[in-house]
Amino acid sequence: MKWIITKYLLTAAMVVLVSETAKRSDRFGGFIAALPLITILTLVWLYIENQPAARIANHAWYTFWYVVPTLPMFLAFPWLLPRLGFWWTLGACTVITVVCFGLFALAVKRFGIELL
Repeated sequence: MKWIITKYLLTAAMVVLVSETAKRSDRFGGFIAALPLITILTLVWLYIENQPAARIANHAWYTFWYVVPTLPMFLAFPWLLPRLGFWWTLGACTVITVVCFGLFALAVKRFGIELL
C-alpha cells in the first residue's frame, strides 16, 4: 500500500509541477508539459515492479502511436478558445482527438499496427 501511495504522490507532483510552471511561463510550462514525464514515470514504475522487458517496450511503442493523433488538438485549441470559450473548446478538442484517433488507427492498420 505504501508503494501505491508513493506512486500516486510522485505522479501527482509532476502534474502540479507542470500546472504551476505554466502559470508563470507559457513557454516553459508548455515545454515541461511536452516532455513525456508521465510515460517516463510509468516506464520506471513498470521496471521497478519487475515487469517483463517486452511489456515495458510495448508500453513505449503504443504510447508513441497514441500520441500522434492527439497532436491536432494542440493546434485546434488555441484557435477555438477565443471563439468558443474554454469548455466548448475542450469538448470540441476531445471530439477532434477521438476522430483523429479513429482515422489514424485505420490508416496504420494497413501497416500491421493494431491500435484498436
